[in-house]
Amino acid sequence: MRKLIKNTLVLVVLFTALLANANTPLNYLKDARKTTLTLNDVKKGDILLIKNAYDVVMYKEKIKTSGNYIKGFDLTDLPKGDYFFELNKDSEIKIIPFYVSNNLVAYKTGKESTIFKPSIKSIKNKVYISKLSLNQKPLEIKVYYENIDGDDFNLIYSETIINDSKNIGRVLSLDGKLDGRYKVVTKTEGRTFVDYIQF
Repeated sequence: MRKLIKNTLVLVVLFTALLANANTPLNYLKDARKTTLTLNDVKKGDILLIKNAYDVVMYKEKIKTSGNYIKGFDLTDLPKGDYFFELNKDSEIKIIPFYVSNNLVAYKTGKESTIFKPSIKSIKNKVYISKLSLNQKPLEIKVYYENIDGDDFNLIYSETIINDSKNIGRVLSLDGKLDGRYKVVTKTEGRTFVDYIQF
């Protein structure tokens, strides 16, 4: 009788242990579906996006703390195709492409890229425009002056810089008699950047 009770207790303990760990394989499977994104040196306020090949935003997050960013994403339910993570920082945009097919996600190793944003600064009536362009892409510049009513901007300057250098730079002298607000629109590598200047 004691042997039967002892064997019964062993079976109860064994089943209890099995039941307690029954969820573990499911959790491992769920975690296995996640794609981990690790980004170094992010800053609070940076914007993380996931976009598809048509530039449609699928996910958007504002980074809450500076430092290293590590997060898991379940991307397996996305339709088959090309996608990319985009980290929008103060002076640059980092692009990390990946591909989804048959519920599998793969990074496109070696295809990551960085777009450096144009830097626009003004001192008195001069506008300083500079941009790092490692792939030597053209930079289109348009400057607009706000009309008297303040409801529209008129184009006053336009130029496309085709440069064989990795550093693009321009200094524009605006009419010192035209106080008011200016809009500087720069386009490069399929991106448009808008800055406002007040004299």
